[in-house]
Parts: sequence; C-alpha cells; structure tokens
Amino acid sequence: MAFNHYLLVCGGTGCESANADKIYKNLRASAEAHGVGESCQIVKTGCFGFCEKGPIVKVLPEENFYVEVKPEDAEEIISEQIVKGRSVDRLQYKEKGKEASGIENIGFYQKQVRVVLRNCGFINPEDITEYIARDGYAALGKVLTEMTPHDVIEELKKSGLRGRGGAGFPTWRKWMFTAEVKDADQKYVVCNADEGDPGAYMDRSILEGDPHSVLEAMAIAGFTCGADKGFIYIRAEYPLAINRLKIAIEQAKEMGLLGDNILGTDFNFDIEIRLGAGAFVCGEETALLASIEGERGMPKPRPPFPATKGLWGKPTVINNVETWANIPVIITKGGDWFGSIGTATSKGTKVFALTGKINNSGLVEVPMGTPLRDIVYNIGGGIPDGKKFKAVQTGGPSGGVITADNIDVPIDFEHLQELGSIMGSGGMIVMDEDDCIVDVAKFYLEFTVEESCGKCAPCRVGGRKLYNILDKITKGKGTMEDLEKIKSIGNAMKKASLCGLGQTAPNPALSSMHYFYDEYLAHIKDQTCPSGVCKDLVKFTISEEKCIGCTLCARKCPVNCIAGERKALHVIDQEKCIKCGECFNACKFGAVLRA
Repeated sequence: MAFNHYLLVCGGTGCESANADKIYKNLRASAEAHGVGESCQIVKTGCFGFCEKGPIVKVLPEENFYVEVKPEDAEEIISEQIVKGRSVDRLQYKEKGKEASGIENIGFYQKQVRVVLRNCGFINPEDITEYIARDGYAALGKVLTEMTPHDVIEELKKSGLRGRGGAGFPTWRKWMFTAEVKDADQKYVVCNADEGDPGAYMDRSILEGDPHSVLEAMAIAGFTCGADKGFIYIRAEYPLAINRLKIAIEQAKEMGLLGDNILGTDFNFDIEIRLGAGAFVCGEETALLASIEGERGMPKPRPPFPATKGLWGKPTVINNVETWANIPVIITKGGDWFGSIGTATSKGTKVFALTGKINNSGLVEVPMGTPLRDIVYNIGGGIPDGKKFKAVQTGGPSGGVITADNIDVPIDFEHLQELGSIMGSGGMIVMDEDDCIVDVAKFYLEFTVEESCGKCAPCRVGGRKLYNILDKITKGKGTMEDLEKIKSIGNAMKKASLCGLGQTAPNPALSSMHYFYDEYLAHIKDQTCPSGVCKDLVKFTISEEKCIGCTLCARKCPVNCIAGERKALHVIDQEKCIKCGECFNACKFGAVLRA
C-alpha cells in the first residue's frame, strides 16, 4: 500500500525516556481523528543518533526534521504538515546561519557514513519485513546458496574488518581459527552485547534499531564456522534492546531464517539470549563465556583462545555487536567495497558515542581515519558556551586522553595507540577547561577498582593503590614520589594483569599525567586545582572592591560560614567552609572569588 506521508518517530531509549512512545500514540490518534490514518504511515524506529535534540520526528517525503518534540506537538504536526501541507516551523531543526533544511544538510550528519547504523532511524525494528525490504537476509541467502565457508572468510579478509570491541583483531582470522577445528562435535557463535563503558551506548542502540542485522550475521558465522547454536550475552539493564531482540528472533524463526533447514537448506542455526548482571569484567570474552556457562564471570588465562576452546570447552566465535552489524553489508556489497572506506590498516567505519562537554551529543559513525577535529567541531558542533577544548577521553576506563595538540590526529587503531589511548568500544567523552584532569583519572580508576573481579593481584591491589594515590593528590596531600609510583604501579599492572581490564586500567592515569603533567604539579606543589574542581584545594574569598553587602551569598551558604552586615564587606570563615560553591554561584557581582 502506498502512503502519502511517512512519519518516523525515534524509539531509542533516550527518546523513549522523553515520552517518544506517547508522541507516537498521539500522532496515530491525531491522524485517525483528522481522517488521514490510511494515507500516512507512522513508524517507531531506532535511534537517529542526534540524541541532543530528541525526541525526533522525521516526515517524508518532505524531509522535515522535527526536534525536541513533545506529546502535545503531535496534533499540530498532523493538522499542519499532513492535512494542510505546511511545515511546523517552530519544531524544524535549524542551524545558525542556515535555512531549515533536510537531514542531509544538517552538519551533524554531513561527514558521517552510516554503514553499521544504516537502518537505525529508517525502519521499524519490530517488523522483519522492513528489514528485508532494505536487503535484509539477502547476505544470508547469498552465503547459503552461492558461497562456501572459505569464500566467506576470503570476503572478510578482503574487507579488512577488525573487531570493534576494542582489541581490533582481524575478524576473518578469528573465524578461520574456529572453522579449521575439524574434530569438534559442537561449535558456538556468541555476540558480546555487554556494553559497560561509562557514556557508551553504541551496541544498545544498534540492537534497539536494527536487531536483525546481528541475527543475520551470527547465522552467517554459524554456517562459515560449522556452528548450529548462538548466544547473545546482553546486560539486563537494556530492557528495550532485549525486548526487540526477542521479537526479532521469533519473527526470524517464523520466516524460516533461524531454526532448522534455513531457507530450505540443510543448515540449522538457533540463537538464545543470556542476560548479564552488569559486571564490567564480563565484557572480557573469557569472563563472558564463564557467565554464560553459569559460573562467576572471571577471566581465564589465554591461550587457549575461545576460537579453539571457548564455551563449554568448544570452539567459539565471539564478536561484539558493532562487528556483527558490519557482516551482512560486507557480504552483499563485497569486501572490496568495505575495504575502500577508512585507512590502509583500519578499514570501514566506527561508531562513537559522543558525550560530555559537546553541543551535539549523540551517536556518530565516521570512516576510520577521520580527524578528531571533524568529530568535535563539524559533527559535534564544538564546545558549549564558548569554552576551550581540553581533551577527549577515548576507550572509556581502558583508554586515555587526546589533547588539543593532537586534535587533528586521524582516529584509527594505530594513531590512538601511538597517543597512549585505545579505540575501545567507541566511547568518546569531551572535556573542556572546567574539567580537572586528575579528577577525571580518579573517576575512571574508581570505576575499574569497583569492577575488578579480584582474581589477580596486579589488578586487585594495583588498581586500589593507583586510586588511593590519585585521591591523595586531589586532596592536596600528594608528593612528587607519588608520580613515580603511578608510573611504576601502572606499568606493572599493564604487564602482569590477567585480562584487559587490569592491563588497561592504568591508562587514564598514565595518559593524563603524560599530557597534563603541569596540572598534576599544580595539585602537588602549588596546592591548587587549576579547574577549581577538587574541593580540598579550592578556596573561596570575597573581594573587598566588588562586595556591596547584598547578603545573598550568606543566605545561600548551607553552613552559615559567611559573616557581614548589610551593605558591608562580607567574610568567609575558611575553617567552616565546605567548598560547595553556592556563594560563588549566587553572587551577581563577581565578588566571590574562587582560587
């Protein structure tokens, strides 16, 4: 059935939390009330990526892009746009200096290349026919009827696809290791959806917006490697993604795309969902496999690697969500096509969760090798309030900082490693001049200390030692010897820890100290926090020249440590001051000074 209009409503977790479901229902109700329910199709999609401006409603064929939509706006969208053919100008996204225009002209999208996110924001993820209409399951059909397992591995080899979970291991090689095991009575395929980095939500959004791409890819891996069973390990904190996965699996089974004799062949493959309890260490593949087996999620020494001895001791292919989502398009368009995107050693695209001190936060997919400046300023829209860019933390708790001096560096596996950071799963947190780099490093160490499984001493003891040193520095009690301790402990952890969590946990401290050594020195030698974040090093005073005695600061002080008569100079009792900053925020005359 042909429709005159298509209304795409973002149904990702972020927009759902801002009443997207009510917007969707109101649009449908208004369309029915105006008699246009049969002529316009209203679809709830996955994430559009432009999370800063959600909830989002996109109207086709006009390409109107409505942002920050509220449930009460649904009536106006239907009555004006659909019934009368007039855009709702107040909801239309506008960039400074530009006329309102379609999504293709929005700066946030212009430098993006959406391969992994190709269907997110375009299809209803709960309707398998919409996925099929966009070449869904064509790759599986091609593999089962036209290709051999060797052909599939060769196509992946040509593509140059490397694992997007952080390590960047060649995907074809991992599959080949499992395929070459001939004497196994059982093999498995596993999807790692245990996304645990602070600020990261790439995998969750892919599963919410395009779950069939992962199911199709896992079935292709099953055929290639000789497995008939797959598991998706996903944290229980992702209820929307879990629900859409369940729907997708049932729909695929009903259409003969999962289960026995897929597409009329003798290939059998089924998938189960296993829920994780949110342990960060279960992102490490051996810990994840242990959790699936019902054991405590703790890493195991490698070798042997899961590719030859994994789940229940059987050969297992394990990739993360983003890696899987690339597979179908590589098969349909060819490895050479995919390999033409990116750099010589880092092929394809990468999805980042761009968050922190940035105007346009959201999901970003760019070709490997895209300069960081393009991501921060052209896509991200720069730093809010005209603040100065300080650094970007990539790779989450396992990564490091990229400073303004390196903002033109191409973002790929090799360049990030050279800078002392890693790609990680794709978290990208932007910091401005108001962020304290020592405090940021302490935050990440606190996270990894809490998430350590405790199995090996280098991680269990070393992580706690590093955190205590950083905490000591932020309280003005650090010494120069502490900086040497950070280096020695950090390097020992990198060499001796059992798994990637412990091996990379020191990165935030080591990286930040390398690039912001002067800031560490200010905390230790000058007893000051240049950014005014570390409360124990902050001192609030009142300027004699600027204070007019309005008493506002005294009235806002929660501990009554500010004394002074009306229209007379006020004074802060430094012994009683808890460094909360309420006086600084309240003063309208700039009389309260922070140092």
